[in-house]
Amino acid sequence: MILSFTKYHGTGNDFIMIDSTKNADFSLSNEQISFLCDRRFGIGADGVIIIFRHKEYDFEMRYHNADGSMSFCGNGARCAVKFAQSLALFDSTAKFIAIDGEHLATLDGDLISLKMNDVKNYSLNEDHYVIDTGSPHYIQFTKDLAKEDIVKFGKEVRYSPTYKTVGINVNLVEVSSDNKLKMLTYERGVEDETYSCGTGATAVALAYGDTMNLTKINVDIQVKGGMLKVKALRKGKDFEAIYLIGPAVAVFQGEIQLPA
Repeated sequence: MILSFTKYHGTGNDFIMIDSTKNADFSLSNEQISFLCDRRFGIGADGVIIIFRHKEYDFEMRYHNADGSMSFCGNGARCAVKFAQSLALFDSTAKFIAIDGEHLATLDGDLISLKMNDVKNYSLNEDHYVIDTGSPHYIQFTKDLAKEDIVKFGKEVRYSPTYKTVGINVNLVEVSSDNKLKMLTYERGVEDETYSCGTGATAVALAYGDTMNLTKINVDIQVKGGMLKVKALRKGKDFEAIYLIGPAVAVFQGEIQLPA
C-alpha cells in the first residue's frame, strides 16, 4: 500500500499527517505506525495524526504515539489544525474532536491558539506535580537544567513501580530570575526526549501558576525546539480558559510504501 503524507512540526515536535477525510475506515497497525515514525527506516516522527471528517465537528484528529498507543497531543493538535485548514475543512476558527474531547482553535498565519480542557484534578507531592492536560505529566523544578539528564531521569520515573504500567510524561523545569521558564521533556510512547511537548508545556505552566499562587497565567516557555506560550485562569485550585499557543509548520509531502 502506498501512503501519502505530509510532515509537520510544532517547535520541533514532529508528526506525520494523514488525510483520511475520504476513508472513514482507514487505520494503521502499531507496527506500521512504528515503521513510519522510525528515523532510520521510515519517515521519522514523534507520532502519527490521522484526520477524519465528523458530522458534528470540523474534523476529528486521532493521535498515535510512535509505539502506536493513543493519547492527546497539544503540539500535534496545533499541527492537525493547520493541516485540516489546508484541506479546506474550515476557515480560521476550528472546532474539532480528539481522544480527550472537544477543542477550539484559531489561526493567525502559522501561529495556532489551541483551547485545552479545564484542569481540576492534580497533585503536589514532596518534590513534584502530577497534572493531566490530556496526557499525564510529572513535573519537577530544578535550579540548573543544563546539568540534568532528562532521558535518564525520565526513564527512572516512567518505569518506576508507580508509572510502569500506564506510563507518564516527565518534565524538568528551570525558572530564571526574571520568572522565565525552560523545560525538557521525556515522552512516553516515544520513550525518549522530544524537542517539545504541548501538553507538557501546559502542565508546566499550571504547576508554575500553582507554585506562585497566580490567578492569571501568561507565560512563555522555552522548549528545545522553540518557544511556546500558555495562558490560563486559576479559580481556587481549578484551571480554566487554558490556551496553548505556538507555531505549526509544514515541512514536506511524500509517499511511502507501507509494510503489510
